[in-house]
Amino acid sequence: MNILILGGGGREHALAWAAKQNPKCDKLIVAPGNAGIAAIAECAALDVEDGAAVVAFVEENAIDFVIIGPEAPLAAGVADALREAGVSCFGPSKAAARLEASKGFTKEICDAAGAPTAGYARFDEAAAAKAYIEAQGAPIVVKADGLAAGKGVIVAMDVETALAAIDDMFGGEFGSAGAEVVIEEFMEGEEASYFILCDGETALPIGTAQDHKRVFEGDEGPNTGGMGAYSPAPVLSDAIAERAMQEIILPTLAEMKTRGTPYQGVLYAGFMIKDGQARLVEYNCRFGDPECQVLMMRLGAQALDLLLAAAEGRLAGVQVNWAEDHAMTVVMAAEGYPGAYAKGTEIRGLDSLPETAQQICFHAGTKADGGRVLANGGRVLNLTARGATLQEARDRAYALAEGIDWPEGFLRRDIGWRVLGKD
Repeated sequence: MNILILGGGGREHALAWAAKQNPKCDKLIVAPGNAGIAAIAECAALDVEDGAAVVAFVEENAIDFVIIGPEAPLAAGVADALREAGVSCFGPSKAAARLEASKGFTKEICDAAGAPTAGYARFDEAAAAKAYIEAQGAPIVVKADGLAAGKGVIVAMDVETALAAIDDMFGGEFGSAGAEVVIEEFMEGEEASYFILCDGETALPIGTAQDHKRVFEGDEGPNTGGMGAYSPAPVLSDAIAERAMQEIILPTLAEMKTRGTPYQGVLYAGFMIKDGQARLVEYNCRFGDPECQVLMMRLGAQALDLLLAAAEGRLAGVQVNWAEDHAMTVVMAAEGYPGAYAKGTEIRGLDSLPETAQQICFHAGTKADGGRVLANGGRVLNLTARGATLQEARDRAYALAEGIDWPEGFLRRDIGWRVLGKD
C-alpha cells in the first residue's frame, strides 16, 4: 500500500521507520519530512494544515492510508477532509481533537465523565486570573488553553512566576493559544504517559512511557517539548493503568461518543501518579514526541497494523505483541532551546552512526544542504535505543551521542534517572 505521513519531526521519523519495517508498505511519502526521513522515504512539500491540499495530494499520488503526526493538522480538521473524501486516515476528527486543542474543553469532559483531575478555573481576562492566583497561592499551574507546541504550561512555584505567566499569555507570548487560560492546582507525584489506540468503539492500550520535560538535568529549568523518554514506565504499573483505564480513559471515550464526537486515533493521557492513584494532567490527540520514538522502537513492524486497525474500526480482538524489552531516547537540542537558538549549524558524524533494531538516530529538526546535515529546529536529534534492560538501552542511546560532532548542541545526561539513579 501507498502511505502518506504528515509531519517532519522525530515522531514522524519514528513512525516512518516503523512503517517501513512492515511488508504492507510499498511506497512511503512524508510531508514535509526532514534530512533523516529523506533517507528512507520520499519527502514532499505540502501544507499539512490545508485539508483540500492534502486530499488533492493523496489523489494525485494514489495514497491508500494517511497517518497524521502533529496536532496542528488535527485541530485544523485535516482528518475530517480525508474521511469525507473516502481516504483511510489515522487521527481524530477536529471535534474530537479539542481534547488537546482546548484544555478548558478537556476539563469539561473530565467533569462530565467523573474523571479524576486537578481542580481548576478558566479565565479570558488577566485581572480576574491574577486575583484567583493571589487567592489560591503557590505552587500553582498556569496553562494556555490552546495549542502552544508543548510550551504553554507554566508550573509556578511562587505567585510572582504565576502572575508573570498571566502577563505573558495575555500579552501574546503564545499567540491565540493564550487568549484563554486554565489555572490548575499543583498536583504532587510522578508523571507518566499512557497511550491508547481508539477506533470509535474499542480502546486498546499500546504502552507506557515517561518523558523528561525540563530542559536541564535534575528536572531543572523551563518546560520543553521533551528532552528524552523511556518505555515502559515502571511507575505506571499494570494495576494503576487498569484503574486509570476504568476511571479516566473509558469514561472520557464514552462521554465523547455521547456528544456525537467518537474518538478515533491515538489518545495520549498524561497522568500524575501518587499513592497508587492516577489523576489526569492532560490529553494529547497524537503520539507524544519523544515518547513516540521509544514506542515505535519497541513495536516495530506491527505498529502499522495497529494504526490500520484503529483507522478501519477493527481494534476489537486485536492484541499488542510486546517483547520483554526497554527503550530510551535522548534528545539533542540546539543551544538556547527552549528559548532563542540558532539554525543552520552543521551536524557531523551522522553517517557513521549504527542504524539497527537496537540503535537508531531519529531526526527531528534537521534539513539537508547538499551533502551536509544542518540543524533546523530546537530539538534536533533523538538518540534512540532498546535493550533487555533499561540500563542497556540507556548505554546504547548515550553511545550514539559519542559519534556526533555538533558543538552547538546539548543534551541531558540523566534521562531515566528516576529508575536508574543519577550517574
